[in-house]
Amino acid sequence: MIGADDTVAVVGASLAGVRAVQALRREGHPGRVVLIGAEEHWPPFDRPPLSKQILTGAWDEDKARLRLPDPFDAEVVTGRRAIGLTLAPDGPASIGLDDGTVVEAAGVVVATGATARTIPGTEATPGVHVLRSIDDARALRADLADARRVVVVGGGFIGCEVASSCRALGLDTTLVEALDSPLTRVLGPAMGKMATTLHESNGVEMRLGVGVRAIERGAGRVERVVLDDGEVLETDVVVVGIGVRPETRWLEGSGLALDDGVVCDAACVAVGSAGRVVAAGDVARWHHERFGTSMRVEHWTNATEQAAHAVKALLHGADAAGPFTPVPYFWSDQHGTKFQFVGSSAPGDDVDVAEGAIEDGKFVAAYRRDGRTVGALCVNWPARTIPWTNAIAEGREAPPPKT
Repeated sequence: MIGADDTVAVVGASLAGVRAVQALRREGHPGRVVLIGAEEHWPPFDRPPLSKQILTGAWDEDKARLRLPDPFDAEVVTGRRAIGLTLAPDGPASIGLDDGTVVEAAGVVVATGATARTIPGTEATPGVHVLRSIDDARALRADLADARRVVVVGGGFIGCEVASSCRALGLDTTLVEALDSPLTRVLGPAMGKMATTLHESNGVEMRLGVGVRAIERGAGRVERVVLDDGEVLETDVVVVGIGVRPETRWLEGSGLALDDGVVCDAACVAVGSAGRVVAAGDVARWHHERFGTSMRVEHWTNATEQAAHAVKALLHGADAAGPFTPVPYFWSDQHGTKFQFVGSSAPGDDVDVAEGAIEDGKFVAAYRRDGRTVGALCVNWPARTIPWTNAIAEGREAPPPKT
């Protein structure tokens, strides 16, 4: 339990970290709160607009900043990266920063998010980009201004959103995905085929079922992408969207359990922390009792909701907070089509169109596992997301039909 006079440190100053600070005050913690962020920018930027409105220039950058209360009731330390955590048996936790300073705290919220994966050897190649931060978005947008051809490597949501934005900018765009269709890992092969059709109908050249052998430069910057089948794609810009790595390296040796994230119990308390550390957002892997599995969710809504729950567990204990059992939700906008997914998906799920029709461009696909509805993809049908969310939460096969 955290006392009224105790310091709480929140490590990570993006969405989950900011929401954790707000939750600490909302839950009545009067003590010192320190928010530590590796990025210099304050207030921080929201990530969803970076691959869409910011990349295309539809929004001014300030519109993408998180809206914070004034005053923001915490000591904010930006431009400082946490490099280590020591959990003393009978004293406060110690967080070492990269400038040599140490922050001591009775409780710690880990909200360090994730880092974009790169293709080894290409990190310093001019014209090759990842997209995770506002600085990434600025650099990519500057390169796109002088480009004609773009290759996007990776058919996940970031890759698909960037491909959509590049087409909106009038650029020749090729998307390379090692699987047979984009978005297969999240939406399954049937909906992946639907996504393929969407991108092809909007002018994206698709290279599916093939990997990247090499990214080559010429005249000082990227010039071509060589695929595993020998095809050479001439390009001015490459965007790598092959997923992220949870930012847990600074926690190695701390005694916390790490496995593709900070391993937590059902209440978001870090395993190995004796209740003194919780985790939230992209970095947190917790046991989701509703779905009976370990989860790590990389989406906006989860970062907000999980931060609030993790703070309750830190201040009042895991038993008082109870298990964190949301119906996950995320959205994506591609070529003017809105994807909204609620629940969970996994390889082998049975997927069928439960409402509407794919050919009409407005439908709901239901995901069922062991006879139970566990997820739903709503395409261009926002009004059906809440009914399907409620149905999944209540264990029903489907919501009442739209009248």
